[in-house]
Amino acid sequence: MNEPLLYSVDDHVATITLNRPDTLNAIDEATHIALVDSLLEVRNSPDVRVILLAAEGRAFSAGGDLNQIVRLQEDAQLREQTCDVGIRLIEALLDTPVPVVAALQGDAIGLGASVALCADIIVASRTAHLADTHVKVGLVAGDGGCLTWPMAMGLNRAKRYLLTGKMLSAEEACEFGLITDLVDTPEEALPAAKALAEEIAALAPLAVKGTKKALNQLSKARANEVFAIGMAYEQISLASEDVLEAVAGFKERRRPRFSGR
Repeated sequence: MNEPLLYSVDDHVATITLNRPDTLNAIDEATHIALVDSLLEVRNSPDVRVILLAAEGRAFSAGGDLNQIVRLQEDAQLREQTCDVGIRLIEALLDTPVPVVAALQGDAIGLGASVALCADIIVASRTAHLADTHVKVGLVAGDGGCLTWPMAMGLNRAKRYLLTGKMLSAEEACEFGLITDLVDTPEEALPAAKALAEEIAALAPLAVKGTKKALNQLSKARANEVFAIGMAYEQISLASEDVLEAVAGFKERRRPRFSGR
């Protein structure tokens, strides 16, 4: 079995690569934990000056694992544990002391979009898409969506996409401020992101780290306003019947019939 995450350091750049291409890099419990561990390793490494966040396969990340969602609906203790790991992941991303450059060669959906949007610089292929589809599967967009989307594109526009789960093209996402850099093809995303990471790594590390830590305070202030309550509501929605109906509708290729229970 492949490791869910690959981690390496070269010339002051730590590369963290999602490595579940067969599942479109769906973020299951093991991937959650591996991401947190890698971010903590960066924090404790004086040699790392930049993080390069990448993914194997045709998608950056399809978000949460549908099979995991069914297990969460049935198990209250597992829901609490998983939400705790989710909180630790977003908090670790927001508290990372070095810049994060993300390479989106393909789609970033749900939690995958939240992880990508926690980066400081986001390079995406024009063929990629972004969406937070939590509401489409009966869930509250608590694991970063209600935090990262308004910070990047403004509150009113974020409402439009978080409340509908509508997908954005990379070009639209760039126009609205979610993405910083566009490349023409999926193959160009990682090299372009790597070049930016290397450019930053060559700068004065104290200056870059100090700037990054100051910027983190803005993100953490916004997180203090919305993140905890968003995760609390998501944990409640994970126990709903609508979650099971959403999964059944997806597997049966039909529109789900939500009851509000």
